[in-house]
Amino acid sequence: MTDDTALRIRPARAADADAITAVFLASRAAAMPWLPRLHSDEETRWWVANVVLEQCRVWVAEQTATGAAAGFAALEGDWLEHLYLRPDARGRGIGARLLGEVVRHHPDGPLSLHVFRRNTAARAFYERHGFRAVPGSESTANEEGEPDLTYRLPPVDNR
Repeated sequence: MTDDTALRIRPARAADADAITAVFLASRAAAMPWLPRLHSDEETRWWVANVVLEQCRVWVAEQTATGAAAGFAALEGDWLEHLYLRPDARGRGIGARLLGEVVRHHPDGPLSLHVFRRNTAARAFYERHGFRAVPGSESTANEEGEPDLTYRLPPVDNR
């Protein structure tokens, strides 16, 4: 990716399942190589198409010239369930733009998310954007069995 100003954020469509799956798999492999790989690519694609896109509000960041997906974010109720970027899209402000879109569509807060404790880059990203770890929230209840934390973005009037 070279020109991130030629990027748009738009609501995801069912036809985006393959692109979202590719972003999800590439991002997790690059940013969290310590995570166990529990599902095949085909199972992950089914989950994206039938769970993520059906149960969440999902936005895709795509290059306007090519339509290539650079990242996506998924909101379910008060929870940011997913925010993933292609590895070559990290550090370019795209994650901040996706997060801004989610916050814009959830203005009254609070907005919460889970982040793996070892994912220090993601934790730093969310902290830069006003999220704070909820004391005593560490858990291993995720399917990976990896310790995670709950982060919360307070409502606008409390920031």
